[in-house]
Amino acid sequence: MLLAIDIGNTNIVIGCIADDKILCEARIATDHTRTSDQYGVEIKTMLEAYGCRIEDVEDCIISSVVPPVFNAVRSGVYKITERAPMVVGHGLKTGLDIRMDNPAQVGSDRIVIAVAALAKRQPPLILIDMGTATTVEVIEPKNKYMGGVIMPGARLSLDALTRNTAQLPGINMDRPGKIIAKNTVDSMRSGIMYGTAAMLDGVIDRMEQELGHPSAIVATGGVAPYVIPLCRHKIALERDLLLHGLNAIYKMNKK
Repeated sequence: MLLAIDIGNTNIVIGCIADDKILCEARIATDHTRTSDQYGVEIKTMLEAYGCRIEDVEDCIISSVVPPVFNAVRSGVYKITERAPMVVGHGLKTGLDIRMDNPAQVGSDRIVIAVAALAKRQPPLILIDMGTATTVEVIEPKNKYMGGVIMPGARLSLDALTRNTAQLPGINMDRPGKIIAKNTVDSMRSGIMYGTAAMLDGVIDRMEQELGHPSAIVATGGVAPYVIPLCRHKIALERDLLLHGLNAIYKMNKK
């Protein structure tokens, strides 16, 4: 059984995979103050809560975009599994031809998602990941990773709006009804959800215009199920791209 972990700015995604099937998936909050012992205990507890035994872990892989948390998680994983995790980063085989100014600076989460999408679909692809940040990236034929855009995530934008205004309350990111809302809460919900959807539609239009051809579009991330149905483009939702991508990279690089 493979223990796969992705460390994001808001959440850490933990999954156990065997024979290319995800046996369990859990999320814990990313916390810069936790020690390696605390992370180790929490990861072990979460796995056992979902019926996955730590004794069955044969290997581990970690990707991270949060350097201050990475060492604590990696050390915690080693303490509970006695196995040194494979780390997604420069030097691992991914099957991608990265056409960036500095390939080493591309976030590991973006690489993992691209690898997972290519395992299921043929390029050209436009990939959307909606987490703390919203990223939109382009994969061209022959697995050419062309780059993309990074924008504030919908929840981050909403938090900034409520934190920096005196009379706007915190709200849930539920799907709005009409775009023309009749009260403050619905106006905020309509603005953030439809506004994000319109932003994605606009970015996709400009990308396809620049590329000179349409692309298949795939979206993932915690906010995606709420926003993507509001978009006008046909966009496929994929819930577990991160874990499938980590599994694919592990298989490419295991000894």
